[in-house]
Amino acid sequence: MTGERAVIVHPDADTVATATAARLLLAILDAQAVRPAVHVALTGGTVGTKTLAEIARSELVGAVDWTGVHLWWGDERFVPRDDDDRNEKQARAALIDALPIPAENVHPLAASDEVDDLEAGIARARAELASWAHDGGEWPVFDVTLLGVGPDGHVASLFPGKESLQVLDVGAVGETDSPKPPPVRVSLTLPVLNASRQVWFVVAGADKRDAVEAVLHGGSDLPAARVSGQDVTLWLLDAAAAGQPSS
Repeated sequence: MTGERAVIVHPDADTVATATAARLLLAILDAQAVRPAVHVALTGGTVGTKTLAEIARSELVGAVDWTGVHLWWGDERFVPRDDDDRNEKQARAALIDALPIPAENVHPLAASDEVDDLEAGIARARAELASWAHDGGEWPVFDVTLLGVGPDGHVASLFPGKESLQVLDVGAVGETDSPKPPPVRVSLTLPVLNASRQVWFVVAGADKRDAVEAVLHGGSDLPAARVSGQDVTLWLLDAAAAGQPSS
């Protein structure tokens, strides 16, 4: 984890989403110039979902060869597939259903009504990751991983003080007692996130300011402080999350 880190502050959450959407489309186009398959891990949340909606509206969306793009999620709520809390459902409505992307290129984490139990959902996630591993690895290398950050400094569904932060030998883990509802989740693990070429933290809101400050100023053991990209780590913030006055 030796890549460059940059902090970019936009005036508000809407601008964060719009700018991130354009940045992501350009990153995909750049990656497609050198690799036949591009893997992107999506995040949920208000800004993450708005970013996807902005992608759908962008003039650049048609320039991407979506048959070569693979979409993943950093975490998912272990609820029925049609539940409004599902990151996948929100992403499909905001963007994916409008894309000319093959169904097999979309890799959602299991819903509670698709498998027998949480352990089966975790096993499915690990198998799916392994099936797309390359270069002798155990999971795919994401070209870009988008992550939100909670007020407590959590990323994906890796929360402070939880045992999931110590899981370093498999690609996915379960959480049965999330401090943020719904309580049951499936999450990618730190080594999968840290294998990403680029990690982008997309964060908005004054309630995130303390966590952002703790991570960016070093010495923090928050989950967000334990994730960075191999090549690039971007913090894409609004003024409130950055602790700056809005313009």
